[in-house]
Amino acid sequence: MNAWLFPTLVSVALSLTTCRTAQVGEGYDAYPTYEGPDLGLTFRQGQARLRVWAPTAEKLQLKLYTTGTGGSPAAEYAMQKSSGGTWVYTLPAQPAGRFYVVQATIKGQKMAEVPDPYVHAVGLNGQRGALLDPATVNPAGWDEDARPQLKQPTDVVIGELHVRDLSMHPQSGVQQKGKYLGLTEAGTRGPGGVRTGLDHLAELGITHLHLLPTNDFSSVDESRLTDNQYNWGYDPLHYSAPEGSYATDPTDPASRIRELKQVVQTLHRRGLRLVLDVVYNHTTAVGRTSFEQLVPGYYYRHRPDGTLSDAAACGNEIASERPMVRKLIVESVAYWAREFHADGFRFDLMGVLDLRTMRAVRVALDQQDHSIFVYGEGWTAGSSPLPDTERALKVNVLKMDRVAAFSDELRDGVKGHFARQTEPGFASGRPGLEESVKFGIVAATQHPQLNYTKVNYSQAPWAASPAQTINYVACHDDMVLWDKLAASNPGASEEERLRMDLLSNTIVFTSQGVPFLPIGDEFLRTKFGSHNSYNQPDSINQIDWRRKAQYGRVFAFYRQLIALRQAHPAFRLPTQELIQQHLEFLPNLPATTIGYRLKNHAGGDEWNNIVVLFNGNRQLAHLPVSGGTYSVVLSGDEINQKGLRPLPVAAGATVEVPASSALILVSE
Repeated sequence: MNAWLFPTLVSVALSLTTCRTAQVGEGYDAYPTYEGPDLGLTFRQGQARLRVWAPTAEKLQLKLYTTGTGGSPAAEYAMQKSSGGTWVYTLPAQPAGRFYVVQATIKGQKMAEVPDPYVHAVGLNGQRGALLDPATVNPAGWDEDARPQLKQPTDVVIGELHVRDLSMHPQSGVQQKGKYLGLTEAGTRGPGGVRTGLDHLAELGITHLHLLPTNDFSSVDESRLTDNQYNWGYDPLHYSAPEGSYATDPTDPASRIRELKQVVQTLHRRGLRLVLDVVYNHTTAVGRTSFEQLVPGYYYRHRPDGTLSDAAACGNEIASERPMVRKLIVESVAYWAREFHADGFRFDLMGVLDLRTMRAVRVALDQQDHSIFVYGEGWTAGSSPLPDTERALKVNVLKMDRVAAFSDELRDGVKGHFARQTEPGFASGRPGLEESVKFGIVAATQHPQLNYTKVNYSQAPWAASPAQTINYVACHDDMVLWDKLAASNPGASEEERLRMDLLSNTIVFTSQGVPFLPIGDEFLRTKFGSHNSYNQPDSINQIDWRRKAQYGRVFAFYRQLIALRQAHPAFRLPTQELIQQHLEFLPNLPATTIGYRLKNHAGGDEWNNIVVLFNGNRQLAHLPVSGGTYSVVLSGDEINQKGLRPLPVAAGATVEVPASSALILVSE
């Protein structure tokens, strides 16, 4: 996630928090904690009860409203103090209002009205919670919804998408543009009759669709949707309620719940799993949050001077190591998996969170389904007061079971440095990055042939299993691949850049680990050079379906590349030991080339020996391979698993690998 700045709100929040922290003090460990499962609004036989943790409050008032915004309370109740620092109230069977808030009094000061931190249903702009049981808001057939089969985590192929981007283009063929329901439309077509939307996702062959944040965030005003505001959504307001701007009616709390469930249901019926991008490392400006209005200071980390620490580069960072913060995060993730049938979670700036919390997340999800996939960014955007040894950083992935992290080693090794946009990478002919690329090829695991001292960011393997490594060359952050290749290769022709593009993702999809692709890159998506499009208009961010028609052969290649990976287990070995046993790098190759062999029917593959050659040079390369008769199955922009042509190689001879391309040979 790139840095966000909310200068005015953050500065106000900082001053408020500094003041309140001084009042409350730093004795958070002395706060009572609550272990029960019923925090927030729960329903029994249709009757609602609210339990809120607010240990420093002298009084907690529950207010009901008939509307999601505006008006006066229809009823007010004094909540009763209960165990573990909580306050509780059981509402009447026929409550006077449809929406609710709570208001704490702390040290004689009335705080702002807010929903509780566990709120699952909200009204317009998340201003008030809704007296609605999400379990009663299901699309038809929801009880029969089931996750598509997944045999092992290295079978995962992730496609990343923002809800609006898929459908907003005028020629997307999607009717519900920018909405959850736009993801459920089948049969949509674009220019030249190309498949768009949901049909495109199924055609591409991914297994998991990763949606950028769909929890309720603050940057888009849901009352002004005709303004077509755009934001990625990495400014969470409520962790466990769906975002309203993607719903057909953001004023109706049921709309956003039902329609997000329809997305999951539709994807499952098409054989696709859903990953939710979750942002538990920070919140929107603290003064606006339920956290700060109910238990000032507790949910956030602070510097010694009392100001908010900011490892998220968004004005604050969450204190996940505190028991009630950890409980909230773990129960929120479990809720999304249970109530919305989410199949995976991508943790934004996972390195801000502590290890114990991430381990607890894994345990909670395993209680539902071991196949739920968990991964995140193993870094932060700034320093944190929590020691590195306690945080879910990439270097600590070895300490987490079945939690994966992104490999920026492969990313920047292949395409060049993410922030130095004009700097080329291996695929553009820059030498010295071979070991960084090979680090990604073995999925950040231990391999005897790697020289880890030459790897760009890590001097040692950080994954115990290939399933713990996400390999990619682009995502929503920074430049898309096509734009990066243009910026780092001035003067290169389109055809030259196209070869670099295909080489880049051929490396990703033939590497061990889990491959990741931003949707649209499979037909050379462009954001016109933008490197941080988080709040830029649809004209920059939307997927232009005309490019799928224009670059049909590129899309066909990507589709076949994914199919090649899925058909051959040699490219998705499940353990480090199998990689060490079957993957052998070819020695003594020229600079800016890499070659390796997957030998002896790796992973039970029908192919006995697979030779994979990468030439990052912008000139033809001659690479030595063992003598024998091979079948060429991938050459540049062509793929045919049955063979493109035979290639006899004499003992001691070399094979030609064209500039900026890959060559894959198979021998029985």
